[in-house]
Amino acid sequence: MKRRLSLLGRIRLFLELHWVMLAIIAILAASVLWPVFAFMTVDSYQRTYLLALLSTMPLQSIIYGGFFVAMLYWLHYGGGSFSKMSKGRIKGSQVNVRWADVIGMDEAKLEAWEVVELLRDHAKVERIGGKVLRGVLLSGPPGCGKTYLAKAIATESGLPFLSVSGSEFIEIFVGTGPARVRGIFKKAQQMARTEGGCIIFIDELDAVGTSRGADLGFGAQTERNNTVNELLVQMDGLETGRYNIVVIGATNASESVLDQALLRPGRLDRKIYVDRPGLEDREKLFRFYLAKVKADPNIDIARLARRSVWKSPADIENIIKESALITARNKEDVVTFKALSAALERIELGFKRRRKMTEDERRRIAFHEAGHVVVTYLLHPTDDVFKASIISRRDALGVVYHQPREELFTSSRNRILADIKASLGGYVAEKLRFDSTSDGVAADFRNAMVQAHQMVWRLGMGTNGFVGDYEALLSSWEFRGTASGDRLSDRMKERLNDETRAILAQCVKDVEELLRKEHVLLDRFASELLKKEELEYDEIEAIFVEYGKQRALLFPKPAA
Repeated sequence: MKRRLSLLGRIRLFLELHWVMLAIIAILAASVLWPVFAFMTVDSYQRTYLLALLSTMPLQSIIYGGFFVAMLYWLHYGGGSFSKMSKGRIKGSQVNVRWADVIGMDEAKLEAWEVVELLRDHAKVERIGGKVLRGVLLSGPPGCGKTYLAKAIATESGLPFLSVSGSEFIEIFVGTGPARVRGIFKKAQQMARTEGGCIIFIDELDAVGTSRGADLGFGAQTERNNTVNELLVQMDGLETGRYNIVVIGATNASESVLDQALLRPGRLDRKIYVDRPGLEDREKLFRFYLAKVKADPNIDIARLARRSVWKSPADIENIIKESALITARNKEDVVTFKALSAALERIELGFKRRRKMTEDERRRIAFHEAGHVVVTYLLHPTDDVFKASIISRRDALGVVYHQPREELFTSSRNRILADIKASLGGYVAEKLRFDSTSDGVAADFRNAMVQAHQMVWRLGMGTNGFVGDYEALLSSWEFRGTASGDRLSDRMKERLNDETRAILAQCVKDVEELLRKEHVLLDRFASELLKKEELEYDEIEAIFVEYGKQRALLFPKPAA
């Protein structure tokens, strides 16, 4: 039979189950009744005053709430400190970068000139029913003149130029990025109505235009996605069709980093790749920047251009500036070839550090660098030796500075083998002269082993017939059999590593045969380095000519 609780027991059980709710009701009742009780105890004058004050509270709440909403709207949409972008009107003539000032990018200029013509005359395209250009993407390595080219487009078209950085759109405050995007496009539309057009230049576009993704926490990705979405809307042809506005974006990153919606037609229509200058363009750049300083008219600009393979326009400008500082430091009147060479070496190799070393150390370093010189000159098919030094620079106690004679975009097996042999030249020279080696060969070994490993594992350049990229079997998830395993057997790894060791052993053998044969030349270079500490290109060339030696060629001349 079911036991029934007494009334007292029911009350006790109810209190145990609902005591929190009862406590809250009691507190609320007290908070209502106590003010009423206190209000009734005061005199009539104070009661009237309190009633009048309380009657204004709803109106005050509406005013305060409206003020708060207005301030929030102003901060995010009306140009407040969070969303405001301090970009004033800059006319194209004030940018003052003429088309002739853009050097070293003839193909990019040809593509960009069409943009200038479209900005000058939209009717030319509209007459045949075409659509005008809305966006241009400038991509390429840093320092190659993307910003300079954008300024030249603004100068030649004569339109206002708004330059912003992608990072300016990114803030911690929610809604700030989209507000800044709206702000910059609104300002561009105002300028387009008064000036007939406008150019918006977004530098480092990858900072704001990266691919959208899911939010992984704290709302940062969502805010970035909103900024990209707003940029897409503002760049859409429907939004900017009434205005003569072109958006130019510049990035050093790959196009794959950017959101694909940015690259579709109607937004960034034209893609222009701004690459590093070639040999002729580097000569033009050296002449252009040397004309801005007091320079020796007899400077061999062609040699400077050959020494600066893969240098960007910004690098070349930096070389000229550094050479001017060296000239002033040496209390000379004009920039000479020697100052330019010193500037190039200081930028590439670091400043000189004259350390106190024993004579045995200096002799070992001299033979080490002499080995690099002889092997590079006689065996390397693409590189020239521009300098040899036994003066410390950065962490190196000595250095041999060599560069390709021209831009090469691929590396053949012979060239990679020559790189390995050039790296091992110092090790073999030490071994032949001192019957032992030093720890100075560590960096050379690292370079040689990495290249030999790449030849066998990735490039199919071994002699055992293995073809394929075996690194992919270890690092790519497409080839993984399980989450922790790979598709390459231990036996195969061992055979590949044996082939790598065989390449290194053969290179050491070839270098040793060369240096034994040319031991007189090796001794001569070592003695010259001990005497002068540094040898320039002309001095190195003269010694080889004296011994009747010719440098290795990529394509040897056929026998007569």
